[in-house]
Amino acid sequence: MLATAALAISPGPDNIYVLMQSVTHGRKYGLATVFGLISGCIIHTTLLAFGVSAIIKNSETLFFSIKVFGALYLLYLAYQVFRSPSDLTISGKSIPKKTLGQLYKQGFIMNVLNPKVSIFFLAFFPGFLFSDTMSTVWQFYVLGFIFMGVSLLIFSAIAILAGSISTYIKLHKQIGLFLKWLQIIVFIGIAILILV
Repeated sequence: MLATAALAISPGPDNIYVLMQSVTHGRKYGLATVFGLISGCIIHTTLLAFGVSAIIKNSETLFFSIKVFGALYLLYLAYQVFRSPSDLTISGKSIPKKTLGQLYKQGFIMNVLNPKVSIFFLAFFPGFLFSDTMSTVWQFYVLGFIFMGVSLLIFSAIAILAGSISTYIKLHKQIGLFLKWLQIIVFIGIAILILV
């Protein structure tokens, strides 16, 4: 939950898009986007649960290889964040207005068609399997729903508090640097956890 919260708070295309919809058009438009994005995670969780569970059942070595790949991918993401600029720019000039249904659908499609989400889930979830007796399919669903629940709370808070958040970001330029290093620490921490 802590890792998910840190990642959800850190600026990325999804939460910046939610923020801009809310700032530009109002809270309910931001919330419609949030519900679309979060419901798209069910697809990625299902693919992961059944795909990786089959791998675990068939080969411990292959599962260990997935965990190593996951740790390396997270370290790569940390490096990408390190190289990115730390300043946050907020401009709603080019955000076209859409209906609530269109925003929900767009959020869902944005999430489902983003292969990086599947790769991230593949890197992130195996390090948090928690039971030797429970089916790995159910464990992945538990982790998926925890991820979705925490992300839903944080993204909804971003949508609801959009005006205050955007004002705060404009007044406190150093927040971008803090969030950048928070993201780097979380990625490296999870990578170490997966390997250890």
